[in-house]
Amino acid sequence: MTRVVVRVGIAGWRYPGWRGDFYPVGLPQRRELEHASRRLTSIEVNGSFYSLQRPTSYAAWRAETPDDFVFSVKGPRYVTHLKRLVDVDTALANFFASGVLGLGPKLGPVLWQLPETLRFDAAVLDAFLAALPRTTGEAAALASRHDDKVKEGRSLTVTERDVPLRHALEFRSTTFADEAAYEVLRRHRVACVLADTAGRWPAVEQLTTDFVYVRLHGDRELYASGYTDPALDAWAARCRGWDADGLDVFVYFDNDAKGRAPHDAMALIARLAG
Repeated sequence: MTRVVVRVGIAGWRYPGWRGDFYPVGLPQRRELEHASRRLTSIEVNGSFYSLQRPTSYAAWRAETPDDFVFSVKGPRYVTHLKRLVDVDTALANFFASGVLGLGPKLGPVLWQLPETLRFDAAVLDAFLAALPRTTGEAAALASRHDDKVKEGRSLTVTERDVPLRHALEFRSTTFADEAAYEVLRRHRVACVLADTAGRWPAVEQLTTDFVYVRLHGDRELYASGYTDPALDAWAARCRGWDADGLDVFVYFDNDAKGRAPHDAMALIARLAG
C-alpha cells in the first residue's frame, strides 16, 4: 500500500444534524460525500455494518471522491454481533461480494467492531482472523462463494489488482485487554484499534502490525463531546510519533451526535499540516 502520512476523517457522513452546519444550507444530500471528501482525507463506511451494500454504491462513492482519498469499511454486525465470529465463511463471502472491491485503490482497512458481551477466546479469535482474506485477490476468490443473499446481478467477485488487504479489530470487552489477545493479533498482522470512549470501554494502545487505527468516540461524553484544543494537540503529537516510526495512521472521529466529528477532524488535519 502507498505510504501515507496520517489519514484523518469521520465515521459515516450522512447525518441530518450536520446539515446547515458542516454541510452548507442548500447543499443537496447527494453531494454530501463530495463535500466531506474535499475537507477530510478518509471516511469510514458505516452503512456496511448494518446491511450489505451494493456494488453501485461503492462505485459511486469511489467516483465522488478525490483520487488520493481512502475509505475504511466496517465489517457487518451479522459477523461480529450475531454470529459472534463463529461459522462465518459464507457471511464473509457475502460481505466481500457486496461491492467492497469496487473501491479499487481507495479501499483501506476493514474494521471489525466486537460487542462488549463478546469475551476473548483465543481459539475463536485465531480462527476468525485466519479466515480473513489478506489480499484483494483472496477477497475476490472468497466473494465468489457467496450465497443467494447477494444476487448475481448485484455482486462483485473480481478485483482490478491483487494488493494487500488490511484489517483492524476494535474490542469492547475488558477480557481482550490481555497479552494473549495482542499476540493473536500480531500473529495475523491485524491492528488493535485504539478507541477513546470517555472511559466506557478499554483504551488500549498496542502495536500489532504496520499501521495504527484510532477511533475517537468522545473523551468526556460518548459519541457527543467535542475535543478541546489541548486534546487535539495531544492526538496530533501521538500521530506524529507514529508517523515518525514509519507507521501508516488512520484516525476517525465518531463523536457525531452533536456534529463535532467533522470539525474535530478538520482541526486535527490542520495541526498535522502545520
